[in-house]
Amino acid sequence: MSELATIKEAGKLPVESKKGELLQYLTFKLLDETYGINVMQIKEVLRYSEIAPVPGAQSYVLGIVNLRGNVVTVIDTRVRFSLPECTISDDTRIIIIEHDGEQIGMLVDAVKEVFYLYQGEIEQSPSVGNDEALMFIQGVYQKEEELVILLDLNRMFDVDNAQLSIGMM
Repeated sequence: MSELATIKEAGKLPVESKKGELLQYLTFKLLDETYGINVMQIKEVLRYSEIAPVPGAQSYVLGIVNLRGNVVTVIDTRVRFSLPECTISDDTRIIIIEHDGEQIGMLVDAVKEVFYLYQGEIEQSPSVGNDEALMFIQGVYQKEEELVILLDLNRMFDVDNAQLSIGMM
């Protein structure tokens, strides 16, 4: 977390160029794919810990965790993206993000790195896959030999917000 906080607060890099605003993304793995989330939406990254199930919650809601006295809903990102469920490993992480003042955990296979890119370097995502998954994708970025799928968490959780809250009652 200290590395993430340091990067967020650094603020010494130019934030504008001909390619647009300079952005920071955290990458994580689901199966063999690499995804990216804007660092400004991330509160912290946690090692996997026991998740208490919530009866009657949506299929992709794993349950809740207690994070320093706050109850946080944790979703299984693989299930949300219609991917096969995974087994928990030493690399499994819970990414805590903030959306509309609520903290939500995203279970991922592994967290990789933080990198910088300019807004203008984000390419439009191709029209493949199901419509539900596509609406969560902001775009793609070719990072060296790897394609990074950049997620739009606002769209992902605006759709889910009512369902996540209902799943908690």
